[in-house]
Amino acid sequence: MSLLTIKIDKIGLKDAGQCIDPYMTVSVKDVNGIDLNPVQDTPVATRKEDTYIHFSVDIEIQRHIERLPKGVAIFFEFKHYKPKKGFTSTKCFAFMEMDEIKPGPIVIELYKKPTDFKRKKLQLLTKKPLYLHLHQTLHKD
Repeated sequence: MSLLTIKIDKIGLKDAGQCIDPYMTVSVKDVNGIDLNPVQDTPVATRKEDTYIHFSVDIEIQRHIERLPKGVAIFFEFKHYKPKKGFTSTKCFAFMEMDEIKPGPIVIELYKKPTDFKRKKLQLLTKKPLYLHLHQTLHKD
């Protein structure tokens, strides 16, 4: 059996420097958008540089990869605080499907909100080459 650790390296956004208290919510959803694991939030990212917000944080998927049902996806929702509105908002999201799980770096596309957990109506956030950068590690259990 294998356990997956995903290092959230950085996210590329054109207005990265203006995001307040940015963090990621990571969830594992089935084809119907139902949570299969507890949802996890990263700590607030502290480093911003040009068009990147750096997280450098590890998230462990709380279930053996082999035990995840067919059609599962791991979602990454990028959230930030909006002082004028007084709440935290989802800016964009990304996801990784089971066939993308393999050791090493991966770069995945960003999609416009609202988060579509069923993956039916996906719209890319931008035509610019801005992505979510991750690094995967598989551990034999």
